[in-house]
Amino acid sequence: MSPEETEANGGPAIQRRVRGHGVDLAVTELGDRGAPTVVLIHGFPDTSAVWAPVAQLLATGGFHVVAYDVRGAGDSGVPNTRSGYALPVLVEDLAAVITDVSPDAPVHLVGHDWGSIQGWEAVTSELLAGRIASFTSISGPPLEHAALWARGHRTRRLSDLRLAIRQAAHSWYIAVFHLPLLPELVTAGVRIRHAVSAALHGWGRSSDEPQPQRSTLGEDFAHGLGLYRANVRPKFRRPTTRYTDTPVQLVVPMADRFVTPALLDGLENWSSLVWRRESDAGHWIIRTHPDQIARWVHEVIAFVEEGTEAVELSRSRIADQRR
Repeated sequence: MSPEETEANGGPAIQRRVRGHGVDLAVTELGDRGAPTVVLIHGFPDTSAVWAPVAQLLATGGFHVVAYDVRGAGDSGVPNTRSGYALPVLVEDLAAVITDVSPDAPVHLVGHDWGSIQGWEAVTSELLAGRIASFTSISGPPLEHAALWARGHRTRRLSDLRLAIRQAAHSWYIAVFHLPLLPELVTAGVRIRHAVSAALHGWGRSSDEPQPQRSTLGEDFAHGLGLYRANVRPKFRRPTTRYTDTPVQLVVPMADRFVTPALLDGLENWSSLVWRRESDAGHWIIRTHPDQIARWVHEVIAFVEEGTEAVELSRSRIADQRR
């Protein structure tokens, strides 16, 4: 399919298709293709449109910005099996996008929610070794880290118990998402579809966070349940920490109703260089604080590309506790 151009604040937006692992992915590009490339991965139950404010700011700031609808969301193809949502398959999709939009240079990856979980999988896998220059992780730890964190907080110490209970209370929806009839309920009709998906989507929002306005929300929600069903399952082997030399910036929304700040503790052990930056925002920080996100991403790119570390960025460094 030939590319289509639409106007955006960062210049003409090019919309086209990239072939992923067995499905076509809807990709949007902004900015100068000769500039450093930033790839944005959205979470559940969003589409790439959730990145619009951040993407426009980065594009006007001089970057080549790419956002795509993850499989099953928006205008991208839908896999016909649960295994089609497995993390290794999602990383293959990302690899296809990176190869297409930046064949000759590593990209700067930014992920939110499930997009961040995918990002961790990507930077700790061999498939994309040397292809990711930096990773900004927003509200989404590696699944193995979440499992290790839960194990580590099963102690008799009251402080650990409180943290574990608090995170469990914020993760109630995961069990609901595994119920066998929920996708059918969500997609049963227009009224049910939008009522259920909007209610669950809105659970993590504060009153000042923009509500989703798109016709595919119900379908995106139902298809996106495959992310949980394919990847969040009981495992009988002990999870282990994986490692990357890709510089990682952790963005921690302190008012996040899904991912508590404590759940991100210990991620400094996953990379040789980690910055942790805390914000008073909620889960959808990419919509409520786009200026902050764009600025922080810009600072990490400046460090990687030019060796210039802003003062605030330097202060946010955290040490690898294994050393």
